[in-house]
Amino acid sequence: MKASADVLRSDKSLLMFPLASSICCLLVAASFLVPIIVAMVASGADVEQGHRMTVGGYVLLFLFYLVQYFVIIFFNTALAGAALARLRGEPTSFGEGMAVARSRIVNIFGYALIAATVGLVLRALQERLGLIGRLVAGFLGLAWTVATFLVVPVLASQDVGPTEAISRSVELLKRTWGENIIGNAGIGVVFGLLMFVAILVAALLVGGAFATQSITAIIAAIVIVVVGLTMLGLIQASLQGIYAAALYRYAEEGEVGHGFDQAMLEQAFRPKTK
Repeated sequence: MKASADVLRSDKSLLMFPLASSICCLLVAASFLVPIIVAMVASGADVEQGHRMTVGGYVLLFLFYLVQYFVIIFFNTALAGAALARLRGEPTSFGEGMAVARSRIVNIFGYALIAATVGLVLRALQERLGLIGRLVAGFLGLAWTVATFLVVPVLASQDVGPTEAISRSVELLKRTWGENIIGNAGIGVVFGLLMFVAILVAALLVGGAFATQSITAIIAAIVIVVVGLTMLGLIQASLQGIYAAALYRYAEEGEVGHGFDQAMLEQAFRPKTK
């Protein structure tokens, strides 16, 4: 995480990619929320009564998944492109990262289509098979996440189709597979603890502001909390993108990126022993 943070400090424009992605995802969610609710009400899909989603509901959900995945993958590809350039010691910018993503837009859409299909299938399993479906969906979801771990860096660095990118991701993971991919887990644990502490501090801050009964203090506290939690999320997303790019560079070329050392990445991806 420290090595990823060093890369982020050297180019703070990398924070702009998860920020833009979050804003666009909120807009997409807002644009789909009302139609989804209307479709569920029209189909009589009362969750409490165990009614299932109709075909129209699944179509609408698939479209939501497709657009949302496209937005996320597009900006993640832009982040990966910029991070890979930075890891090579090259200057980069938000515009250059976006240019990388735009040049791969067809491949990104294809991968979003596959990811949306997988997401819809997993959702259907959860809904129709109850507890067993949730267990199966959880297992398949984990397998899919592992298999596609390096798809975004592959898309950012190679002009390949989505199926080839998935195949390449699996191949790279097999080449340097170990029991644990400790980097993302470590970042997740650290930021989980930081988020927990931040929420406690936020609760105290907002509670203290309400105790003063001052509108100005309340508004200021809410703004500080929202900005702080948002920045924490953006930093985590940026560090995970940088780390994924560094792992891809190591798995693909056997070289470490600027700011990382060889031994550290070898511990993150331990070679398989027979």
